[in-house]
Amino acid sequence: MLNLIKVTSISLSFLFLGNLFGHEMNPARLLLEEQDDSSYKGNWMFPSNAVGLPAEIIFSDCDEEKRNLPKIEGKYLVSELSMTCGDSIKGKEISLKGLSRITDALISVTFKDGTKFEGLATVNNATIIVPEQVSIYPIGYFWLGVEHLLSGIDHMLFVFGLLFIVSGAANLFKTITAFTIAHSITLGLSVLEFINMPQASTEAFIALTLIYLALEVSEKHKYESTPWLVAFGFGLLHGLGFAGALNDIGVNNDALLFSLLFFNIGIEVGQLLVLPLFGIIIWLLTRSLFNNTIHQYASYLIGGLGSFWLIERVLAL
Repeated sequence: MLNLIKVTSISLSFLFLGNLFGHEMNPARLLLEEQDDSSYKGNWMFPSNAVGLPAEIIFSDCDEEKRNLPKIEGKYLVSELSMTCGDSIKGKEISLKGLSRITDALISVTFKDGTKFEGLATVNNATIIVPEQVSIYPIGYFWLGVEHLLSGIDHMLFVFGLLFIVSGAANLFKTITAFTIAHSITLGLSVLEFINMPQASTEAFIALTLIYLALEVSEKHKYESTPWLVAFGFGLLHGLGFAGALNDIGVNNDALLFSLLFFNIGIEVGQLLVLPLFGIIIWLLTRSLFNNTIHQYASYLIGGLGSFWLIERVLAL
């Protein structure tokens, strides 16, 4: 009976893998640039792997002059567009119809005076008002960072597994801090192009970290002295994964450091949001009938998903 439960739990893990892959962050992008005659030209980039038709863009008080049929460029369906908005698009609305819960849209407007506006449209907030006074801070990257952490199943699974192998609140603080510092280092170095590693290889190595972590969890190995060393080393790899996602989105080169900073802060906020939830789940399970088998089943979950991702990503190399 116990073996049947084991097989069933592993099978259920793989049953949901397709849905988990569909939740990877890949936002749409609307890039507009103001011309000398107060018209606007740009690109509408919609993820090619998104379900359904590309979202529709509606500009208030603007006349769209042309929009080309989309063509595939990398991970996106790209349409060129141009429009006129009277004197300026500032103070006007940009609405997107047809976004989904897994496809947001980052809107970037560059004005002829050099200032830039960036906003994030979601299925729950599909209308963006371009402010009269444009902030120099790319706040949209903060929300993209939060979203990436919460939609990055492999990253959240790693954080979940860390809670099983860390002993004591002080060690947990050191471990999470080390993981944060490590992925911040490689995220910054990669985006600033000091280091470069193929994204497919990085994702395969991240899957390997999950398999290693699953083995540690299954053995109920508790690090009491230097758990932060493990977290720091693996955090370097996860930082490269974060950088790959940020590069796919595109970085505001006019405010590169701010874009990087806000994206990284967003990741940390997302991490802080899930830590208490994971802690409560583990605490409840250790005080239930699953107390004696929680490490075993957690190992199956982490290792099963890690193995699947490893095979998937190696085949994609």
